[in-house]
Amino acid sequence: MKVDLRLLAGSILALSLALLPLPYGYYILLRVGMCGVLAYLAYTASQSNEQGLTWILGIIAVIYNPFAPLHLGREVWTVINLVTIGLLLYVRSLVANNQLPD
Repeated sequence: MKVDLRLLAGSILALSLALLPLPYGYYILLRVGMCGVLAYLAYTASQSNEQGLTWILGIIAVIYNPFAPLHLGREVWTVINLVTIGLLLYVRSLVANNQLPD
C-alpha cells in the first residue's frame, strides 16, 4: 500500500481542527476532502488485498459523503472525527512500517 504520509498527516490535522468551533463552511469542505481521502485509501487497501481495512475505510468514506450528508449532532461528529483520527494514525503506522503488502 503506497500512500504519501503527508496525505495522512494533513488529513489528521484537518480532522483535529474540526474539533474546534469553526464556521460551517469548514465542515462542508472537510466532508468533501475526507470522503475523497478515505475513498482513495479504501481503493489502495483493496489493491493490497486488505479486505477488512478496505471495508472500514469505505464505510467511513460514506459517512463523510457530502452529496447525501448525514445530519448528526456536533457531539456525534466529534466522536466520528476522533475515531477517524485513530484509524488514520493506525493506517499511518502500517504504511510507515511497511506492514502492508504493495
